Amino acid sequence: MFQYHCLNPIAEKGLGLFDEEYKKSEDLQECDAVLVRSAKMHDMELPESVKVIARAGAGVNNIPVKDCAEKGVVVFNTPGANANGVKELVLAGMLLASRDIVGGIEWVAKEKDQEDIDKLAEKQKKQFAGCEIMGKKLGIIGLGAIGAMVANAASALGMEVYGYDPYISIDAAWNLSRTIKHIKSLDEIYSQCDYITIHVPLLDSTKEMINKEALDKMKDGVVLLNFARDLLVDEDALIEALDNGKVKKYVTDFANHTVAGHKGILVTPHLGASTEESEENCAVMAVKEVRDFLENGNIKNSVNFPNCDMGTCVAVGRIAICHKNIPNMISQFTKILGAEGLNIADMTNKSKGEYAYTLIDLESAASREALDELKAIEGVSRVRVVK
Repeated sequence: MFQYHCLNPIAEKGLGLFDEEYKKSEDLQECDAVLVRSAKMHDMELPESVKVIARAGAGVNNIPVKDCAEKGVVVFNTPGANANGVKELVLAGMLLASRDIVGGIEWVAKEKDQEDIDKLAEKQKKQFAGCEIMGKKLGIIGLGAIGAMVANAASALGMEVYGYDPYISIDAAWNLSRTIKHIKSLDEIYSQCDYITIHVPLLDSTKEMINKEALDKMKDGVVLLNFARDLLVDEDALIEALDNGKVKKYVTDFANHTVAGHKGILVTPHLGASTEESEENCAVMAVKEVRDFLENGNIKNSVNFPNCDMGTCVAVGRIAICHKNIPNMISQFTKILGAEGLNIADMTNKSKGEYAYTLIDLESAASREALDELKAIEGVSRVRVVK
């Protein structure tokens, strides 16, 4: 029996995938798994029982990922599950920035009691005129699940799409329309594009990547969209660029005192993945990841440990070991198991940065003494009996 705890409401479509071997607990203590959306976990004390955290969404800034790795807690996210919801909002943002739709709606609401509002509207509509996006150049920084979908949709709407992503995956590249121009320099995006949208994770290398230097390289009257992370943009530099006319509009999904209500900025209240479909897709993916990890030891879409898949265990036993990515670990594991007379039926070792993960299928069950010896190896953070 496994126990799980939800730090935020998680869609029932996902939770319904847990079978009778899983029990939902209102208490974090003694839980094997934690499911989370936006709850901040940095100040939480995780009990030793927690083996896995699944974030029903892409970003994991609310989770102490490195600390979890040190404790052998595998952290999953759900990349791509909410991509369509964000893609549609980005497209809406482009249209709202191109035509003063919001201003027009607000004007009509304000003048609703005018007797001749229909005639007045015809006279006033010119002040809300804008431009079409068809034929305009769109620059996309980051061609992951969301960026690739935005690229294809914008291309279908008749935009000339430039994409920049030095780390583009093979899957993402295959899914891109042939009309997308793959650009190797951010400067070309900045200098050529009428619209620029950002779809990269928040890292030390990307924090405030849209700064004064980048803004100065952009075309006059550029429209900038940020539905990824607020800290990707130096907002003080952005405000200056808006005020001097370099940036025509800034559309963002992240409200704060700097951007809220400022002329030329359209702010939505973090609506990116706030659709029923996105929440359900994220929940379904998160639960599937948790189940495959707890039941089989397999890892897919972890942010702190490598992907590792040995399928369903058909051997007598399987153990999973979280450890540092340092020399001589495998030989120590096999030496201890060999001394116990345990025959290894199958084994996989994968690494990701500082950390590694090893799955070992055994033809007989490991003793408590052998497991304790494995745990005692320097660099091992967790040893778990999967089967």
